Amino acid sequence: MNQLIDNFGSAVRHFRKSHGWSQELLAEKADLNRSYLGELERGHVIPSLATAAKLASAFEVQLSGLLAHCEKQPARDVG
Repeated sequence: MNQLIDNFGSAVRHFRKSHGWSQELLAEKADLNRSYLGELERGHVIPSLATAAKLASAFEVQLSGLLAHCEKQPARDVG
């Protein structure tokens, strides 16, 4: 389960950086708190389905596309 949470955070960071956005800008576009977004990217919080949908909408991708990207992320060493 933790790997999925880490992968989701990595996917969000990947999409954000590929758009050239700061965390502040993404937080504004997704109607989320910037500090929460930082915690999410680091895998410290478990996003709700509604939050995942807000992020997908901000990135203008299907929610399924954002989630599929999570499956493609390599395992990362968190510590």
